[in-house]
Amino acid sequence: MDLGLADRTVLVTGGSSGVGLATVRALLDEGAHVATCGRDADRLAKAAARLGAGDRLLTGVCDVRDADAVTAFVERAAAHFGRLDGLVNNAGQSRMKRLDDTDAEDWRDELELKFTGVLNPLAAARPHLRGSDAAGVVNVNAVLAKQPEPRLITTSAARAGILNLSKSLATELAPEGIRVNSVCLGLIDTGQWTRRHAAAHTGLSYEDWQAELAADRGVALGRLGRAEEVAYAIVTLLSPRASYITGTAIDVCGGVGRGVF
Repeated sequence: MDLGLADRTVLVTGGSSGVGLATVRALLDEGAHVATCGRDADRLAKAAARLGAGDRLLTGVCDVRDADAVTAFVERAAAHFGRLDGLVNNAGQSRMKRLDDTDAEDWRDELELKFTGVLNPLAAARPHLRGSDAAGVVNVNAVLAKQPEPRLITTSAARAGILNLSKSLATELAPEGIRVNSVCLGLIDTGQWTRRHAAAHTGLSYEDWQAELAADRGVALGRLGRAEEVAYAIVTLLSPRASYITGTAIDVCGGVGRGVF
């Protein structure tokens, strides 16, 4: 199916690796123009070289917590491509800590990253998105938002707040023709899991270690997900074909969700 994204412009934060990079690639495959930012110039350059998209890809170094830097990059992207039709808020990370291991700074840092990672790009992109006939925003979240993990207490709480915020934004921005949805991911096979496998020194192959991890976490499909599997859901929600979908959250988690909501 043609998703109708050809020649549209989408901005993706955190697009130099993992789910962000897979989303950039999927959008380019659909014929879209893509602007993506990250904090590491070298990783961005290597990602751009691998994608080989030429003028259809614009990259920039930017920390989503810096509102001025975010605004400058969004304005640069809108000027370069002449429009902005979509925004993917993907920048972020997980903080592996339990309650007794956290302090006030951990809470401040985590909440600031998660909330400014959505609010700063949205504030900068909103005036341009209003000019699109099919504006869409996708906030990349996690199933932690709905079923918290004690080993990720600050991240779980922040993710829940972003899921709530996304629902409010969908209502607030609907009159402007801007749809807002979430994709909540489970265990996805990105670089962090490769590093954790190496650090664990279990003697298991990566595939067997993944299978044990999936079983421990209750993943029904028995494996970690792939970044491109998340990207497909994101790109679908950005598509004009999804023009009547807003305020929803799609779980891409291999059946790890235990709730019915």
